[in-house]
Amino acid sequence: MTSETAPTGAVSASVPAHVPTPDQIRRAPKVLLHDHLDGGLRPGTVVELAQESGYSELPESDPDKLGIWFREAADSGSLERYLETFKHTVAVMQTREALVRVARECAEDLAEDGVVYAEVRYAPEQHLEGGLTLEEVVEAVNEGFRQGERLAREGGHRIRVGALLTAMRHAARSLEIAELANRYRDSGVVGFDIAGAEAGYPPTRHLDAFEYLKRENNHFTIHAGEAFGLPSIWQALQWCGADRLGHGVRIIDDIEVREDGSVRLGRLASYVRDKRIPLELCPSSNLQTGAAPSYAEHPIGLLRRLHFRATVNTDNRLMSHTSMSQECAHLVEAFGYTLDDLQWFSVNAMKSAFIPFDERLAMINDVVKPGYAELKSEWLFQQTVSTRASGGVEG
Repeated sequence: MTSETAPTGAVSASVPAHVPTPDQIRRAPKVLLHDHLDGGLRPGTVVELAQESGYSELPESDPDKLGIWFREAADSGSLERYLETFKHTVAVMQTREALVRVARECAEDLAEDGVVYAEVRYAPEQHLEGGLTLEEVVEAVNEGFRQGERLAREGGHRIRVGALLTAMRHAARSLEIAELANRYRDSGVVGFDIAGAEAGYPPTRHLDAFEYLKRENNHFTIHAGEAFGLPSIWQALQWCGADRLGHGVRIIDDIEVREDGSVRLGRLASYVRDKRIPLELCPSSNLQTGAAPSYAEHPIGLLRRLHFRATVNTDNRLMSHTSMSQECAHLVEAFGYTLDDLQWFSVNAMKSAFIPFDERLAMINDVVKPGYAELKSEWLFQQTVSTRASGGVEG
């Protein structure tokens, strides 16, 4: 694949139009690797599914107020209140019809936001209370994604969605879920993940699942380095063999920025960069969990400058009240990123996807790069028109 381009840094004052507009950011072809299905429901869908299923514990029955409640609960700084938000979304995702609908709307919403490829994760073991089997959960979600892809295409958008099956790190079903992911690897499931609280639940508790996946030549990512730090990242890579790091933002703890501006990478940070291990960074979510105090101070700026395989992701769109376009807009505002920078993130993510190499290459060359080229050509023509209008160029 093509090599990563150098970061552009601050935007020159002479070319302010290079900074993409909100509309250009929305239309830019974006690639998403870290998005939770139960963290991205539409508030109105939560209300309607609760009514249909008889679930009566929602804190608000009005969709607008419920959306605000989810955002405020996630911003509260209380882990208990943050986890409560997922209690409500998972509760209304216990039937085949609900899972199909949520997955369909997920694909539609991402496509409307300009996402052309997404890997969306969920834990099948959390959707069995209504009597579904693990297989029925996977098949319902896959059907919803395919419906959403078709509806998006009919609406003039293109998206491909792959599923990541997640095992909960505090439970004991990781090998079972890994085997499930392997059975459906040719039917819409592209890989495996473990998620949940890092502290007290190291990834090495699930070595049997990771060893199985490696024997089967299958892909997996691991939530690591979000809250627990470098030991979690080290175990995920060196003991478990993760292909990607879910978050991985705490790798910044192994990077020293000296007073003179020079940078020293520790052994683990050097390994992550040298091996091109993808970091599934989620800026808004990281702010909520305290991994960074602001967008301008988020480690993604330094990691981008140092050429780590950084990617931009949403994590939980409902709880963070975000989208890929909003994540990109925050970074454009914080770091002066241009369309070239956004393309760099998209290409990074597409290189790191869990679909076959030739399909990744086709997405990069036939979808991502042409999409950004078209947006950049808009700027060139606008500059030409502006220059001619001001009399700067003779006819």
